Amino acid sequence: MAARIDQILVDTARDCTPCAPGTPSIAPSLTYSEDSEDQDELPQPPEPHRRRRASTRLISQSAADVQRITGESTTELINRCCGGGCCMKLGKKKEGLEYERVPLPDNDAFRSLCLKIEEIPTMLSNVADMPPQTAFLKPIRRTSERLPSPTDSAISVGSESGKSNNSASALVKDLGKLTLEDLDTTIQPPSFVQPHPPYNVFPARIHNTRELTRPGAEKRTYHFDLDITGYPEENGLDFKVGGAIGVSAPNDTEMVEEILDLLGVPRFLRDKPVLLQTMSGRWPTVWGEDQGRELVTTRRDLLTWCSDIQSYPPTKGLLRAMAEYANDPNEKKVLLYLCAGEGQGVFCDFRTGPHVSLAQLLHAFPSSKPPLDLVLSLLQPLMPRFYSLSSDPHENFEVRDGKQHRLIEIAVTVHETSDWKKGARTGVGSGFFERQSRRYTELQRAGQPAPQMYIPMFKGLMANPLAKQFVSDGPMLLIGAGVGIAPFRGFVQRRLKNANCANKVWVLQGIRDSLVDEIYSGEWGVHEQDVKRIVESRRGEGRYVQEEVANQADLVWYVINSVDGRVFVCGSSKGMGEGVEEALVEVAMKKGNLEREEAQRFWDLKKEVGQYIAETW
Repeated sequence: MAARIDQILVDTARDCTPCAPGTPSIAPSLTYSEDSEDQDELPQPPEPHRRRRASTRLISQSAADVQRITGESTTELINRCCGGGCCMKLGKKKEGLEYERVPLPDNDAFRSLCLKIEEIPTMLSNVADMPPQTAFLKPIRRTSERLPSPTDSAISVGSESGKSNNSASALVKDLGKLTLEDLDTTIQPPSFVQPHPPYNVFPARIHNTRELTRPGAEKRTYHFDLDITGYPEENGLDFKVGGAIGVSAPNDTEMVEEILDLLGVPRFLRDKPVLLQTMSGRWPTVWGEDQGRELVTTRRDLLTWCSDIQSYPPTKGLLRAMAEYANDPNEKKVLLYLCAGEGQGVFCDFRTGPHVSLAQLLHAFPSSKPPLDLVLSLLQPLMPRFYSLSSDPHENFEVRDGKQHRLIEIAVTVHETSDWKKGARTGVGSGFFERQSRRYTELQRAGQPAPQMYIPMFKGLMANPLAKQFVSDGPMLLIGAGVGIAPFRGFVQRRLKNANCANKVWVLQGIRDSLVDEIYSGEWGVHEQDVKRIVESRRGEGRYVQEEVANQADLVWYVINSVDGRVFVCGSSKGMGEGVEEALVEVAMKKGNLEREEAQRFWDLKKEVGQYIAETW
């Protein structure tokens, strides 16, 4: 049996061209499991009613739980953790040390951190050193008052020996010309925030936006039509079906203002041009060289476009800097304890818990006001977010104001996490999209037919697996859940316009409840009901899309064994992605009479030759 399967796999892989089934057959249609032939042959007893499965489940609440569950050694656990020293012996006092009860900060922000601190040693050891400062904000002075700098605007010039005084004078002259660029940074980042060569951020005007989900949906999803008529040409690379765009989303304006207030930055300085000098690294660019920089910007722009203030857990470096500038002795003691060897266990629980925003941390320790440039040195860079196109970008045009405008469409699901003040806060990217959509709708209702609002985007991931050029008339099975179904809409739209592709594209869409969660209903094309199957996990009998994949075994097996047939999977890797992969293995075992290992090899080979394409996150 093994030899026969090996030969089948070799034959299938030859020339990277899949083989058609040995006996030609008519493509199966989408059917429910009770109508399938296999179910008729092997009737199954009715399953008992199942409880609804949660998408996530809390299995650990401390580092000790993690070590117990994973079975890792101490060394392995340290390597996986934050890297400071421990996670072991949580809550145990060390002999020979004196302890004291330190009054903890009495505010809601501190209580929301859930720090398990009872007594703190009077003498702390192995306290983390003050982190090096790599960014400096300096006032812009007249050229005659400023010495030559080792760098110019975002270009390293070095300080090689033997350079003439004339070169130094020329450098001073160039630096004297540094001014704030004439760019509206309320709609796009400064030009030095280059996402990826050769791309530059383009403020795409919002042509239209609407909420796709309805009240009661567990996750809100928004649709955007973006006008890319004026997008600059870049190496002839065009937008593709199944591709994605990158978005340089800014931090929330209110959160930026709050942090500037908490750090005590005077309001008259926030938008005033300032000279930024960095010693090394890529920041504040995204794709720049690892080198020092000198450029003119503003404090607000740096905090808005360049540093992530909410997506990453606090580091010891940030806590150590806050301890250094804490005026309250008790706050300083707590912060130093979190940076010391004795507080390693508490720090580890704190860091591996829910994400804590910078504003929350500053509220928790109100006496600490470190300099803004030191804080910027310690934050993670704000990275672009990527969103799949949800339509065929070659067919989307609209006439407005007597001119033809080219549009692209995307769908964005809002990501939320718990927040100490508001109950929940949105992600950087999805929160920005939601604010833009709601503001756009408000302006329309107020009487503005075409509000001037923008999304700072760039071409990105046009070469991702879903955006490859595929043979136009091979059968396709598209499997997705939630917003992961959005990029498939472009495939279906293009397929249904081609008469040669009739009955050669199918969609399995997993959602919670079609009444509130289904996106793009009725917007797939004239044959939508024939090509798409909705699988609901929160209504009716409650099924997941991976269960329907197993039920549609005939269709899956037909597509994957057809000439140029392809199976696409798109969505979250946790739950849906893993479940669909397991279901595909079961289909191969059932329909191909394969052992599990052979079935896994079968799909691995299909992935290598481009017949099985999975884009999960």
